[in-house]
Amino acid sequence: MTNAQIAQHFALLADLMELHEENPFKIKSYAYAGRTLKKINEPLASLSIEELEKLEGVGKAIAAKIFHLVNSGKLELLEKYLSITPLGVVDMLQLKGIGPKKIAQLWKILEIESIGELEYACNENRLIELKGFGAKTQENILQQIQFIKQSANQFLWANLEELALEILAEIQEQFPTCLLSTSGDYRRKKITLEKIDFLMALEDESQQKNLIEKYQQFPVRFSFCTTDDFYLTLLQQSSDEEHFGFLSYKIDSNKTYSSEKEIYEDAGFPFIAPELRDNKVEWNLVENNLLSEIIQLQDIKGVVHTHTDYSDGTNTLKELATYCKEQGFEYLVVSDHSKSAFYASGLKEEEIQRQYQEIEQLNQALFPFKIFKSIESDILYNGDLDYDAEILASFDLVIASVHSQLKMDENKATERIIKAIENPYTTILGHLTGRLLLSRQGYPINYKKIIDACAANNVCIELNANPYRLDIDYSWLQYCQEKNVLISINPDAHNLRGVHDIRYGVYAAAKGGLLKQHTLNTLTKDNFEKYLQTIKRT
Repeated sequence: MTNAQIAQHFALLADLMELHEENPFKIKSYAYAGRTLKKINEPLASLSIEELEKLEGVGKAIAAKIFHLVNSGKLELLEKYLSITPLGVVDMLQLKGIGPKKIAQLWKILEIESIGELEYACNENRLIELKGFGAKTQENILQQIQFIKQSANQFLWANLEELALEILAEIQEQFPTCLLSTSGDYRRKKITLEKIDFLMALEDESQQKNLIEKYQQFPVRFSFCTTDDFYLTLLQQSSDEEHFGFLSYKIDSNKTYSSEKEIYEDAGFPFIAPELRDNKVEWNLVENNLLSEIIQLQDIKGVVHTHTDYSDGTNTLKELATYCKEQGFEYLVVSDHSKSAFYASGLKEEEIQRQYQEIEQLNQALFPFKIFKSIESDILYNGDLDYDAEILASFDLVIASVHSQLKMDENKATERIIKAIENPYTTILGHLTGRLLLSRQGYPINYKKIIDACAANNVCIELNANPYRLDIDYSWLQYCQEKNVLISINPDAHNLRGVHDIRYGVYAAAKGGLLKQHTLNTLTKDNFEKYLQTIKRT
């Protein structure tokens, strides 16, 4: 059981206890555990009770519950509240912005016990007169229900990766001579998908049936073919209709191929990676001989956008910097939250100065590795950046992001962001739409206006590599490159593990055809420093 899964148990427990109006002190302690346990670097499942008790915010009672959960798979107190709560009411807790107390009103006053019943009640305007709700809340709930319906039975690619690798290893061990691969949306690295597709050269129907039955509880789908047909079938399943249709006119469908590369060569093209076979940019890249220039993980030289325990990160600045250096990176941009982000312990002015002093000391100790002084400055509702000009000017670079008052129409969101872009201290525009994949829609924006504004003001756009964000969406990377807007692939790391989220950003960027020369943090440390000096607009 992962730290995130353990944390989810405690977060749900806190919500259910609040729903049932239990002891507020206990609710807060479980909610705190739900927020903090997922940020811990070491696997909780490997710790003893004594080690668990030493963790911040855990204590004896929660340590015992974690230990029991890891070893039994159950959190008994959670099971108790689940047993007295209708399953549909539990489902309603996933609705954002209304909270357990309002869910309790819907359940106990309006006797609503499912998302379906709630949707019907909203359509009948039954929530408008309910205390604490009103027309706006009702409309927000309807929009969220629609989003949940659209996202049902969907998974993040990143959350299926471990399962896919495990199943591949298990089957390959059982059938060592059979050709086997992932295919479909998973192999094309689609950001969200329904299933992991596998293609296998296996003709024995009883063995096929056994495999399907063995993994029927998982979000997987199997296809089978002959050994002779394997690579052509794999290419077809790993491409959209347009891509494969174009190739099919140029190849011999009756020929036995020994690799996908051979098929492309037979058609007169270089090998095209699966992630590029469904987004309509691949042939332009081939025509301009740019496939070799697409961003790869090894091209990333620096870690941009990270958080330490100065704000809401779990590691010290020294731990994070040392780790990044050990991983082979040349530099680190530390960008803790700004003071308006009180919920994330945003830095007050005196804390910034204290962090500066530590950065200077660490830069001497870790040379030639370098830490750059930065901040993730909140874009306030009027488009201003957090802090006054003097403070903003003291940073090496500023990442500007929207974190609050997310309910905006397209005009408001676009105007707010463009004003921040035009601020002379903004270097990078953070997570463009504020989306959380499968959880929260981004606020609506006019992409072209914002990208054009970044081009006019020499502002980079972040591709936030957290697998729950991947924001800016890869589909807009071609337009960014047309406008010569640099993309910075940033992990938004809040712990050491989070640094490795860079790879999910690289996968998405490659899918969008992002080139190395249009990626900010492919610059070496010296060139990155020179770039920051050339864009100073103060």
